[in-house]
Amino acid sequence: MKHIRNILFYIVTIGIFSTLIYWFILQGKLLEAGRSIVVKSSNESTWVQFTKSMTENLGHPLALLLSQIVTIILVARIFGWLCRKIGQPTVIGEIAAGIVLGPSLTGLYFPEFSAALFPASSLGNLQFLSQIGLILFMFMVGMELELKTIRNKAQEAVVISHSSIITPFTLGIVLAYYIYDKFAPTNIGFLSFALFLGIAMSITAFPVLARIVQERGIHKTKLGTVVITCAAVDDITAWSLLAAVIAIVKAGSFTSSLYTIALAFGYVLLMLKVVKPFLKRVGELHPSRETLTKPVVAIFLLTLMLSSYATEVIGIHALFGAFMAGAIMPESMKFRNIFIEKVEDIALVLLLPLFFVFTGLRTQIGLINEPYLWEVTGMIVLVAVAGKFFGSSLAAKYVGMKWRDSLIIGALMNARGLVELVVLNIGYDLGVLSPQIFAMLVIMALVTTFMTGPVINIIEWIFKKEKEDLPTTVRLNNKYKVLFSFGKPERGISLLRLAHSFTKRQNGNAIITALHLSPTNELSRLNVDEYELESFAPVIEESRIMRQKLTTFFKESNDIVSDIANVANTGQYDLLLVGIGQSVYEGSLLGKVLGFTTRIINPDRLLNKVVGKEKLFEDTPFDEKTRNILSKCEVPVGILIDKSLGAIDQVFIPIHLSADALLLPYIQKLIDNSEARITLWDKHHILKNNSEFKKLEERESNPVQIIYDSIISPDFLQQNDLMLISLNSWKHFVDTEAAWLKQGPSTLIISDHRLN
Repeated sequence: MKHIRNILFYIVTIGIFSTLIYWFILQGKLLEAGRSIVVKSSNESTWVQFTKSMTENLGHPLALLLSQIVTIILVARIFGWLCRKIGQPTVIGEIAAGIVLGPSLTGLYFPEFSAALFPASSLGNLQFLSQIGLILFMFMVGMELELKTIRNKAQEAVVISHSSIITPFTLGIVLAYYIYDKFAPTNIGFLSFALFLGIAMSITAFPVLARIVQERGIHKTKLGTVVITCAAVDDITAWSLLAAVIAIVKAGSFTSSLYTIALAFGYVLLMLKVVKPFLKRVGELHPSRETLTKPVVAIFLLTLMLSSYATEVIGIHALFGAFMAGAIMPESMKFRNIFIEKVEDIALVLLLPLFFVFTGLRTQIGLINEPYLWEVTGMIVLVAVAGKFFGSSLAAKYVGMKWRDSLIIGALMNARGLVELVVLNIGYDLGVLSPQIFAMLVIMALVTTFMTGPVINIIEWIFKKEKEDLPTTVRLNNKYKVLFSFGKPERGISLLRLAHSFTKRQNGNAIITALHLSPTNELSRLNVDEYELESFAPVIEESRIMRQKLTTFFKESNDIVSDIANVANTGQYDLLLVGIGQSVYEGSLLGKVLGFTTRIINPDRLLNKVVGKEKLFEDTPFDEKTRNILSKCEVPVGILIDKSLGAIDQVFIPIHLSADALLLPYIQKLIDNSEARITLWDKHHILKNNSEFKKLEERESNPVQIIYDSIISPDFLQQNDLMLISLNSWKHFVDTEAAWLKQGPSTLIISDHRLN
């Protein structure tokens, strides 16, 4: 009745007011008498008028900017994904995306499309938006500097870092001497050109380096701490030098730049002595996410913008101000984490790719069209690598590092990445770098960043040090070992309960390891430890309740599936447990359609199609992640379909194939460790003559119950806590009895490549 009343009210209300609107419009027409109202008329058809209007709308500055942003984000994400697949930082793919969309490729082969999407008149909007992205990015870089760590490791870090700056800086000036005549803009003096080339050779990309250190799991080691500290010192020194160089370039000579440098010095003192204590006090009053309200956030963002504005007016570039604003933020890592979370996604996902593409639009690789020019490019790369790699490595060795660690430090400090592009764009905007030398230096930035990972791999291979990917207690132990990998904590609790049911009464002869992997590009360097604690806290609490000793293993990963398999294989675990959602039961038409569309748009599946791996998974109705784990693991895998798994007292096990005998060891462990009551459904009498099964059947305590009925009722299934089934039998039942399976309890599907 209420529903009908609502409909009647809606109809009456709309009807009355529509009538009023119509009446007043008619009366208003009468008021037009005596006015010179021009009515637009056209001989063109309505379709032509419509298409003209659409064309004008597409060319509107806002529509054009939005289409540029959509294209840039899509292409950047695709290239970033490809780079992650080959073990490279995402930033490499995003830089490459910019070059592909620029005149070097798209502009060369699809000039009309390039001119329509990136007309010269629209680049100003793109540039300003990208500059906002850079300001937010440099703000985060400043916040990621841990000044306490720098102070603790100052002596070693300063020696290594300053050696890694002065060596390539000197080589850059020497290089400038030889190429100035042919490649410097005609209106730029040698001092400006040489100083900028020296800075370009000296830069280390702190964010890229920190990300690589995280990915390789060395951020908590002495090597990781030293190299991150070196990069931080390098960042502070290089940006200070850059500010001085910009002042000299803009002033025209060193003497006249002293005024700018003096203003910059005064600005730094003001930030350190006045603004920093003020922000520290604000941070102490608002330390949590709940108290960090919008007015408080506005204070910090205003500080960022005012700092950037001040340095731009002084003449040392707005990005230095953004970097400085980040560096003086309250030193509480928790506070910085909260603030980074507020700006990270919008800066890194939306605005920063605009900078890569804007750089790509400036990079004209076609200008390097002669062998001699490629020789000069090669020489630039060689000078950059020699100065940074050997300058860092030799200094690290001198302060007492081992050769292996020294060379790794050199390789990491040689990564230039995004920060190098920032410097190059500043030089380009100031007119210090010509389009030709700009393109050469962009190539150098790409090469030195791309080579970092492979060079580290070569160094590790030469020194053949055993990887510390696993806890020592796991690697050196021959006990029964269970590994479970989880994403969401609640799934981890269910997997822990399952692992516990296999090992509860092993009397110290079993090890359970909880593995949690996180995508590298979703974590800030500062919140890694906090994220690790939050991820494991519910699982650790559950293990305490169970009195189950638990080993935890956290790792940042570019390829979660491969890393799960590698950890399982390297640790030689006896069982790997992973979870999967209930949506695995694909019975409805909608499920089939959604599964089909997912297969089309999933990039992993497309890649498997290309390399011929798709057929490996055709008969396995799991999601892509689970399929890949099964294909890569050399140890038994248990896949849990979790339906709020609790205590495991009653277990149902359907036997359909002779190969299902592989389940018998797991049945034995369930009986011995959890005292579970086991019910076997063997309607084909497959286990009748199995000797191992006879031993179970003859047990005096807690014997196995076996039934031979042709049909199992849903009520009986729901009385059980867990269904244990082999992968092959489960695939058979999915095809023939999907509805029956869906009514069952939580299900553990066992796959063992060694027996199948």
